[in-house]
Amino acid sequence: MNDRYDAGYGSDQYELVGYDEYGQPVYRQIPAQQQQTYDPYAGQGQGQGQGQGQGYGYGPYAGGGQQAAPSYDTGQQAPVHDTGGQPVTPPYDPYGTGGHAAYDPYGQAATSGRQPRVAEQTAHIPQQAGPPDHAVGPRQDDDERDYHTGQFAFVEQPDGDSEDVIDWLNFTENRTERREEAKRRARSRMVALVVVLALVAAGGVGYLWYAGKIPGLSSSAAKGSTTTSAAAQKRDVVVVHLHNTGGGGTSTVLLVDNTTTKQGSTVLLPNSLALTDDDGTTTTLAKSVDGDGSSGTRDQLDTVLGTSIEGTWRLDTPYLQNLVDLVGNIDIDTNADVPDPDAKKKGEEPLVNQGKDQTLGGKAAVAYATYRASGEAQNAQLERFGQVMQGVLRKLSSDASAATTTVQTLAQILDPSLTDKDLGTFLAKLADLAKDGDYKTALLPVQTDGTLSAETSSSVVKDILGGTAKSPSAGSAVRVSVQNATGVKDDTEKARVVLVNGGYTFLEGGTASGTQATSKVLYSDAADKENATEVAKTLGLAAGTVRKGAVGSGADVSVVLGQDYKPSSS
Repeated sequence: MNDRYDAGYGSDQYELVGYDEYGQPVYRQIPAQQQQTYDPYAGQGQGQGQGQGQGYGYGPYAGGGQQAAPSYDTGQQAPVHDTGGQPVTPPYDPYGTGGHAAYDPYGQAATSGRQPRVAEQTAHIPQQAGPPDHAVGPRQDDDERDYHTGQFAFVEQPDGDSEDVIDWLNFTENRTERREEAKRRARSRMVALVVVLALVAAGGVGYLWYAGKIPGLSSSAAKGSTTTSAAAQKRDVVVVHLHNTGGGGTSTVLLVDNTTTKQGSTVLLPNSLALTDDDGTTTTLAKSVDGDGSSGTRDQLDTVLGTSIEGTWRLDTPYLQNLVDLVGNIDIDTNADVPDPDAKKKGEEPLVNQGKDQTLGGKAAVAYATYRASGEAQNAQLERFGQVMQGVLRKLSSDASAATTTVQTLAQILDPSLTDKDLGTFLAKLADLAKDGDYKTALLPVQTDGTLSAETSSSVVKDILGGTAKSPSAGSAVRVSVQNATGVKDDTEKARVVLVNGGYTFLEGGTASGTQATSKVLYSDAADKENATEVAKTLGLAAGTVRKGAVGSGADVSVVLGQDYKPSSS
């Protein structure tokens, strides 16, 4: 930028004074006495000698008419020294300005020495930003201005504070993102944990439901009995006869393994259960075990209960004692104090104490299984035998080979229909169910006359044993259950004789609680309607007495003898 601004030849001139606080240049008008006159005829030597270190000027012989390099005023005018060898030449005034100093294009005015500063109005260059509102005063000699680069910094240049702000924003943003990411991970883990817990809970409930361990749900319903009828379920049944070799008497139970519902059961059979011999003679379970033996009793039980017993296990009391000792004692809840049968004096310490979780050895287990207090029904002793059997199964090995070894160690003679291996495998399956809690004991309800009631025995005969009447095989006799409601006790025996002579199998149905005026001949299966009609004719009853209804367990046809029955007409 030039120190002076020339608007044109011979016009007013300006020179740079300095810079304001905004960094803008400030100019002023050169006073008239400091302006130089143009001397076209001034000597080159003189003009060149005088022009060095001076302000602007035009010389037709200097630089080929080019403008000289600008010089900047630092605020102090350099003095001009007079060598004394050159005479003073009066100024040339071609235009007659008179009062103005002569213009020397090659040097400074003839007057030597520092020129006084005259206060004037600050000038502006055209198209330049205006000066501030306050005027800049004349510069003094002692005004030493110190300009440094910090005063000319651009506002666009970043400073340290802006970098700190950016770093802080980045740090805040990163910390916020980390917090959000941590929250997202926490939510994801929580959702995953809830899903896992839900799956575990669902699996546990499903297992308990399948295993039948949820209160209010029977095991049969939990294991598919709702889709498989009781008659279609597969069962393995073994009858066990306990012979008390010391005190006499027998006790009978059925061990049942329902392979469809995965449920084990012990069915207690009272000795008063009425059975029928091959010749149609009515007998009891106790008499049948002593007289007919294993094979005959098994067939009679199949007929009455509608079961299919696979084998008979005769278990004498010495073998039961050895069995308990082999499995390592048993733990059961006893319901009575049992005295020691070998005690010589009364009042001695009982062999078995009443209480929960009583540990019994072989001798104590036999004493408890055969104990029957004075005045007790036989069912009380039968229930104790059932407790001992279930306790043995809980301690027996669930491995078929180990259970078979235990049976072989007893060295007992089994029924030919039941081998050591078959019995060991069967007991191992029941032991597994007993340990898992899928085992129960039930008493077969028998009326006082030893017969079964369809209403009271359905829970055991139908649910546990699948007690629907077994369809007779080709050529087998039709089974007829007879209940006496005539009020005459001998009418039952007379009806039995007539039916046996007619080729039917007689089943004792007991005596009704009251009398009935009209007899009834009932059948449950349409295929047995013709058999029911023939039974009515054999007994001398009218055809109108034949109808469809509930039939006693194990029977094909049920007969209720009323007061219209006349034995003489049979």
